[in-house]
Amino acid sequence: MTRPLDALADEIIDFRFKGLPPGATGLRVRELVAERRDLYTGGFITPLLTLSAEAVDHNLRSMQRFASRHGLDLAPHGKTTMAPQLFQRQLDHGAWGITVAVPHQARVARAFGVPRIFLANQLVDPAALAWLAAEQDDDSVFRCVCYVDSTRGVALMDEALRAAGAVRQVEVVVELGAPGARSGVRDFAQAAEVADAVAATGTLRLVGVAGYEGELPDADAESVREWLGLLCALAVEFDKAGRFAGLPEIIVSAGGSAWFDAVAEAFGELPDLSRPVCRMLRSGAYVSHDDGRYRNATPFNRVPQEGSLLPAFRLWAQVVSRPEPGLALLNAGKRDIAYDLGLPEVQAVRGTDGRVRGGGGLAVARLADQHAFVTVAAGAAGPEVGDWVALGMSHPCTIFEKWPLIPLVAGDGTVTDYIRTFF
Repeated sequence: MTRPLDALADEIIDFRFKGLPPGATGLRVRELVAERRDLYTGGFITPLLTLSAEAVDHNLRSMQRFASRHGLDLAPHGKTTMAPQLFQRQLDHGAWGITVAVPHQARVARAFGVPRIFLANQLVDPAALAWLAAEQDDDSVFRCVCYVDSTRGVALMDEALRAAGAVRQVEVVVELGAPGARSGVRDFAQAAEVADAVAATGTLRLVGVAGYEGELPDADAESVREWLGLLCALAVEFDKAGRFAGLPEIIVSAGGSAWFDAVAEAFGELPDLSRPVCRMLRSGAYVSHDDGRYRNATPFNRVPQEGSLLPAFRLWAQVVSRPEPGLALLNAGKRDIAYDLGLPEVQAVRGTDGRVRGGGGLAVARLADQHAFVTVAAGAAGPEVGDWVALGMSHPCTIFEKWPLIPLVAGDGTVTDYIRTFF
C-alpha cells in the first residue's frame, strides 16, 4: 500500500477540502503536513472536523490487544472510515484484512493494495463480479470472501463469474440471520440448501459461516448470545457434514462494535473442528469511537479490565449569531454534523482570546442545513460571536462520510497529518 498512500500525500490542497486554510491552496498535502500548523492559529476555518492523534493510536492498540488476547482475527469494517491511511494502520497493527459492505468500498480498498477483503453482503451484480474475478486472477495473493444467503444469489454469482471467464473460485460464507433481522438465512435448512447450491458450482467455494448480531430485533445480551450459539452450531454441523473438506482453514465471523465481548466469549467456546478456525471479528467504529452511541454501547463498559476506547472526533464550529439571550447560532449543521443517532453535545468553548472553558449549560437543541441552534441555560456563560465551539458527536459511520480530508491533531494543537476519505 506504500505507493498509493504516498500518492495521497501529493494531492493538491484546494476548495474541495472544507475547513482547511485558504492560504494553503496549491500546497501538496505532504507540504502542509510538514508545516505542522497549529489548529487554532494556522488559518483553519470553521466548521472543521478533527481527529485526535492520541485517541486514534490508543484505540488501534486497545482493540488489537483485545483481539489477540482472545484469539480473534480482526477484520475491521472499512465502511466506517473509508480512509486508506487508517486501513493501513489497522493492517500494521495486525488486522487480518478489511471488511467492506459494497463493491465501491472493495474497489477503494484494492486501489490501496489491501490484500484481504471480507465483503459482508451477497454480491450479485455482474459488473462487480467481473471486476472481482479480474482482481483475483491478476493477483494470486489477493483474497476476497463474500456472503451468500440464497440459492438464487448463488445462481446469479455463478452465472456472472462464468460469463466473466473467472479462473479462481470466489470464496463465500453462508450468512446466518434471524427472523425479523437483516439479511441471512433464517434456519439451518435454508443454510444447507445454500451450501448445496455453492457446492454445485465450479465458481464458488464455501469457506465458512458468518453473520451480524447487531441487527437482531431488540438485541440484548441474551438474544445475542443465543444467536452466536446458533452461528457456532451451524459451523459444527457444516463441518460434520464434510462441507469444509480440503480447506486450509474455516472462517467463523461476526461482530460489530457493541457486542464484541459476547463474540469473543462464544468463539472461545467453539469446539475443535476438522480444520483450523479463523475466528473473525469485524468491529469498525472503534478507530474513532464517539461521544454517543458507542460511548454507551462499547463492551469495554462491561469489561473495563479488557481495555478502553477514547472518542477521537471534535467538530469545531463558530458562533455567528446571538439573536436572543438564551440562543447561539453556530455555522455548522446537517451538512457537517452526524445526527442520525442523536444530536451533538457541546464540549468546550474557545474564546477569541484563546482561553478554553467547558460547555456546561450549553446544549444543541436542533440542526438546520448550515446552523446548529445552541441553547444557553439560565445563569450559564454563553458563548460570544466569534468564539469556537467544540462538539462531540454520535455514530462514526456518518461522521467520516461528510469530510474528505480530516486534520489529525496532537494534544498540543499541532496538526500532524490529514486523513483522506473516499465515500
